[in-house]
Amino acid sequence: MARVDALTPAESLGLGVLLGAVNPKNLALSIGAAAGLAQLGLSTPDAVVSLIVFVAVGSLSIAGPVIYHQLGGERAATKLDELKDWLGLAQRRAVMAVLFLVFGVALIAKGLEPLTKWET
Repeated sequence: MARVDALTPAESLGLGVLLGAVNPKNLALSIGAAAGLAQLGLSTPDAVVSLIVFVAVGSLSIAGPVIYHQLGGERAATKLDELKDWLGLAQRRAVMAVLFLVFGVALIAKGLEPLTKWET
């Protein structure tokens, strides 16, 4: 983690793209979103707008702290470091458990929907 803190912006971008592309959680969510768009039968412009909204909402957890750091100065950097330490050390297991619970429930709910439709 100390090495990650010392990365340049270009190295950070590269690491972010690499980790985002190979992360099974991200792949599952992206495939689920793509499948949902395919089922809706949207036109190309509507699908592009939906994709942009999906990426924007998915980026909020990263963009929020970055914007806060840029606008908040030293005080924001101190608060973000405290939060990083708290999440990384003290709450890692709880954060991952909640994260996987939410994703699991969402994916199960998506999978159950087609099973509950009755054809007459």
